[in-house]
Amino acid sequence: MTELMNLEMVLPAPLNPPFPERHAMDALGHVHFIGIGGAGMSAIAALMLQAGVTVSGSDRAESSTVESLRAAGARVSVPQSAENIVDVDTVVISTAIHEDNPELVAARAQGLPVLHRSEALAAVMGLSQVVAVAGTHGKSTTSSMISVMFDQLGRDPSFAVGTVIAGRGTNAHLGAQGPDSIFVAEADESDGSFVRYRPAIAVVTNVEPDHLDFYKTDERVFEAFNRFVGSLAPGGVLVTCADDPGAASLAARSRAAGVPVVTYGESEDADLRIREITSAGSSSSSTMEWAFECRGERFEGEQELVLKVPGIHNQLNAAAAFITALLTGAQGPEIAAALGEFVGADRRFTLRGEVAGVKVFDDYAHHPTEVFRALQTGRTVADGHNLYVIFQPHLFSRTREFAKEFAESLSKADRAYVLDIYPARELPIEGVTSKLITDAGFSEVRYATAESAIEDIASCAQSGDIVMTVGAGDVTALGPRLLEALQIRHGGDLTQKSEA
Repeated sequence: MTELMNLEMVLPAPLNPPFPERHAMDALGHVHFIGIGGAGMSAIAALMLQAGVTVSGSDRAESSTVESLRAAGARVSVPQSAENIVDVDTVVISTAIHEDNPELVAARAQGLPVLHRSEALAAVMGLSQVVAVAGTHGKSTTSSMISVMFDQLGRDPSFAVGTVIAGRGTNAHLGAQGPDSIFVAEADESDGSFVRYRPAIAVVTNVEPDHLDFYKTDERVFEAFNRFVGSLAPGGVLVTCADDPGAASLAARSRAAGVPVVTYGESEDADLRIREITSAGSSSSSTMEWAFECRGERFEGEQELVLKVPGIHNQLNAAAAFITALLTGAQGPEIAAALGEFVGADRRFTLRGEVAGVKVFDDYAHHPTEVFRALQTGRTVADGHNLYVIFQPHLFSRTREFAKEFAESLSKADRAYVLDIYPARELPIEGVTSKLITDAGFSEVRYATAESAIEDIASCAQSGDIVMTVGAGDVTALGPRLLEALQIRHGGDLTQKSEA
């Protein structure tokens, strides 16, 4: 993290470099998505279906997402095959699709236009005012919060986020259209493609090294966020966290380059300061106080905010959302009421069930800071009882780079069980295993198989204890198995279950 405060890393020049014009969605014809079941791809496909575009796609396996897209009118094939590229006008891929994919090979052979998913998403945005949410972590929850908030404010926003929004049952919605409409997008920085959206408001929750399998160095991560700010539409505003060193450095560079910037956080120098944060059970509260000028307008006020989600990090996420609403003309009391209707996002400290007073939560955290915040929330909810965590590392490269940091974050649990690495898109790296984490010197953090972890937790957990499954891989599937093991051990019933 030696580059975090390097203020000599300047923004691109010119500040708003020319970007390719967005593709017109109504000119794309029949659009085929290779890997349509992914979180980002499925959201774009759903939006195009809602807009009346003919959509097909493929994936390697059946899933609930594939089924929902079929129900919405898409033709989806499993598995992938060159034969699926028939009567197709445009093909959409993500970075995960390799050049030897049979459908991509067929599309190239036919001379079809091939768009990256970010180009397809930009096409769907049309003339809307874009609120793009980026950051190493927190962007799914923050973009979901902003979407719910603007919906409650009566703006009927379009949105495409990386998770199912609780109470909405979807990760995508095509709302009002036109130059005064709002489009909320989760801007994924993992492959550098998040510079295509030309946002009116760019939210950056934090800037930390990640995705080093793509960027290779910390410095390139920070430079990517420079480019993201450089992609703002003329007059666009950067909203970012004053508490995060990487984001604060980005704010300083942006201000020096003449970009309007509004910051939030607990820091005394934040433009919107969060005070008196409380977090208990499944809710949290704070006082928000703001005083700043932006684009020639003065904003000043104070507002109590109560959320239906726990954790200090969610108050920070809400502060970012609060500023976006202020910048679009909403007032403090109505913003607070709108944010108070947000009830969470899938796999973001989601309650999966409760047996004999033991609650099982699931969380997508897969970066050391995310894991720390997730466990911090779990510790608050446990309120003096034990916190048990089953963690599945995601990617060999991420485990290699952050093994010690993962161990430090996991040590916040009374007992953390670390499973084998979920490889996702990577091949194994020699010498990189979960034991890089468990051998880092923290007695609470131990290697385990899923079976041994479940057995141990079921034998130890008592009423009031919290159990968490954590990671971006298939560790989420352990929730039902944990609940079943707890039922067998304690003889209790499943008394509560919450789904997004």
